[in-house]
Amino acid sequence: GGTGGCALSAKLSSKFGKGKVVVLDPANKHYYQPMFTMIGGGMKKLSQSYKDMEDMLPKKAKWIKESAVEFNPKSNSVVTSTGRQIHYDVLLIAMGLQLNYDKIPGLVDALSVPNGNVTSIYSPKYVTRHFEALKRFDKGTCVFSFPSSPVKCPGAPQKIVYITEDYFRRHGKRKDVNIIYNTSLPVIFGVKYFADALWEVVKKRDITVNLKTNLVEVNHDKNIAVFQNLDTSEKQEFKYNILHATPPMSAPDAIRNCTELTNAAGFVDVNQSTMQNVKYENVFAIGDCSGSPNSKTAASAAAQSPVVYENILAFLDGRPLTKSYDGYASCPLVTGYNSCILAEFDYNLEPMETFPFKQNKERYSMFFMKKELMPLLYWNLVPRGMWNGPGAMRKFFSV
Repeated sequence: GGTGGCALSAKLSSKFGKGKVVVLDPANKHYYQPMFTMIGGGMKKLSQSYKDMEDMLPKKAKWIKESAVEFNPKSNSVVTSTGRQIHYDVLLIAMGLQLNYDKIPGLVDALSVPNGNVTSIYSPKYVTRHFEALKRFDKGTCVFSFPSSPVKCPGAPQKIVYITEDYFRRHGKRKDVNIIYNTSLPVIFGVKYFADALWEVVKKRDITVNLKTNLVEVNHDKNIAVFQNLDTSEKQEFKYNILHATPPMSAPDAIRNCTELTNAAGFVDVNQSTMQNVKYENVFAIGDCSGSPNSKTAASAAAQSPVVYENILAFLDGRPLTKSYDGYASCPLVTGYNSCILAEFDYNLEPMETFPFKQNKERYSMFFMKKELMPLLYWNLVPRGMWNGPGAMRKFFSV
């Protein structure tokens, strides 16, 4: 019932009719997760970020409010959380990523402190904590982390850095705030074209960036975050007044436990072009749980959806799988309360700009699109299988 799952269930149930598509998902709510960064900055409310799952799934699909806990690809079956066994002709795995807050000692306890100064925009359970902490903050040090793991929306951990910095600047507190972004990555952003622009942003805004620096422990009693240098293994303590933690992430346990379907990292092992499992021809994956080497974003799932749909139909018809996903991903890098760099790129980390201007610049137009237009597009088109990415727009602007 996430972005990819809703989109494909809509497309497939429209094709095959009532009761032919079964959706397994225990969740009552469907979240538009790209809005979480905006909530962290007080620009949106949590209540704006979700709708009832019942309203997001197609009426022709059969919704079973249980989770998949075991995959048996040899017998073409899935076991649910109640022990029910469901057989399939085609399996689409669209389970997203699992947030592993518990992998960092002390982090869950720190996030449980009422009105605390440890925050995280990655979960609806914690997303409102950041703006509340900003409003209470007077002066001191804000530390932000990026984990040593795959991450959904890899730009989000630094978007909240820029939003925070801009908040303090607008409230006359910036001179009393030290802002530190510790990322486990060896670069600030994976696409050099946009990374060069981001280095200019952090330099202009006096934000300290430490690369290859991974959060490994939180001591909330002393307001100390322990980071480890990934080159030397040396540990360093950072005293904080606000700590924003991005949790380590992985494929859900049910996927990782089925090694027949996964790659070495525990994600569904697929052909990166067709999104078909490399071992079982009747298994496909879409979105964050896939092992395809694209950036894990909602835009990626939307771009994958027509490819997966057409290739599932081709498989069922006994035809070759000809539709190909190019790795398209989009990351609107919000840099404040009125600016955004719209990063779009492919598998090769080459820019795939949609608009007829250079997108490696901070622009209000891109901010307005991110804040106001993208939510409208998402709710009305994406989960209903009616948005396949901006490829057509890109072709139009290139004429």
